[in-house]
Amino acid sequence: MARFDVPFDQKSVAIVTGGESGIGRATAIRLGAAGVPVVLTWFADRAGADAVVSAIVDGGGRAGAIQADVGDEAAVEALFAFAEQRFGIVDLLVNSAGLNMSGVMLPDMALAQFDRLLRADLYGPFLTCRRMVRALDGAGRGGRIVNISSIHECAPRPGGADYDAAKGGLAQLTRTLALELAPRRIAVNGIAPGMILTPMNQGALDHPDELRRKEAAIPWGRAGTPDEVADLILFLLSPVADYITGTTVTIDGALSLTVAQGA
Repeated sequence: MARFDVPFDQKSVAIVTGGESGIGRATAIRLGAAGVPVVLTWFADRAGADAVVSAIVDGGGRAGAIQADVGDEAAVEALFAFAEQRFGIVDLLVNSAGLNMSGVMLPDMALAQFDRLLRADLYGPFLTCRRMVRALDGAGRGGRIVNISSIHECAPRPGGADYDAAKGGLAQLTRTLALELAPRRIAVNGIAPGMILTPMNQGALDHPDELRRKEAAIPWGRAGTPDEVADLILFLLSPVADYITGTTVTIDGALSLTVAQGA
């Protein structure tokens, strides 16, 4: 069950990319519990996606899952066709699918690696947003989009040329689309998480010493959880947030505020 009641239009249909784990998983389950039909994508973990669908259905919701490489235009078209045939026009979109930084320094980074990450983390949201807006224009309806970025859209790290560039681009894409789509009543917002206990931080989940070391750098004193991010996403997707568009909400326990501290 959701931790608070969020009202949604009974006609709403949601897509959550990367819904098989982490933030995407928590968000899909929250939406299903709120009565919104959900289609989630998976890339490699079919069992994880099936488990999320089962959790939603067992809770009385409606859900489906489809494998999709969101950086591929044909795969995105197939995703939306699947959702529309099953539940109707999609008016809620959460772009959660993505890859983490490679850790490879610029001189050693292959173009294929840079391209692979941008396709997942930047091309994917572009393609899904475009496909959703085209359908909503045809139906004469508004909608809401939440793009999952990162505090590293503004806080770069060595070895993160691929990831940091993609997330920086996603932040600007979010703002541009918000301005462009406001007359259509399609809101576009971003969320910039800090350290969240998802598979992207598997090392910290597996090793208590690593978790303690990383949490010591967070002013709030702990890492965040996928459920906390999902609650924020649900708020931004809901009619309660109708007047909010073009912003990115940081959820990081003040980690990003520590830049330039201590020296």
